[in-house]
Amino acid sequence: MVVDPALPPLLQRLAQQLSGAVAIVSGRALADIDALLGLPRLCAAGVHGAEWRALDSHVRRIPVPALKVAVAPLQQLCARFPGLRLEHKPGALALHYRQAPELEAQCLQAMHDALQRVEGMALQRGKLVVELKPRGASKAAAVRRFLEQRPFQHRRAWFFGDDVTDESAFEAVQAAGGVTVKVGEGETLAEYRLAGPRQVRDWIEAAVDRLETGGGRGLAP
Repeated sequence: MVVDPALPPLLQRLAQQLSGAVAIVSGRALADIDALLGLPRLCAAGVHGAEWRALDSHVRRIPVPALKVAVAPLQQLCARFPGLRLEHKPGALALHYRQAPELEAQCLQAMHDALQRVEGMALQRGKLVVELKPRGASKAAAVRRFLEQRPFQHRRAWFFGDDVTDESAFEAVQAAGGVTVKVGEGETLAEYRLAGPRQVRDWIEAAVDRLETGGGRGLAP
């Protein structure tokens, strides 16, 4: 993944204008989010909400069982098919088949078998990936958790997402009276759509400019 160099400073400026009420909600681990953005004090939820960082910078994680029993069969599958990649996340496993989409059925079956070996876990589908994650973790749950905390309370939420895993967050944001934006193509629950990452960056830049000049009344409470 390549991050637009202009994005991190824009997010930092936006967070400053909104008293820290900006959060990244991702399927990636928090460590990966921080490596990509270089903003370790930004509120964020990783691994679909299995780990999250609030404004106090303290990282909290959902307790998960040991996953070692599920790893070996998945590693064997990846050894048979080099196009597959098994990613170890904090409290989760992700089987990527982007380089071998024809193996989707085998990947789903392998992850379903892995699910039977551990308790308290669930499967999460994504773009050419299937994950074994804590049952209580979802982007929707992460969004609701942020909305209950300072500095997000009493604000109208805006959520941008491009993956099928973002649909639950769209639903949660809409239920809270917020605004949802689908990035890219595909069916969605979101109310609005932007063509791609560049358009998201442009929107953020325009929003920051309006807030800094006192013209962002529709963007902040």
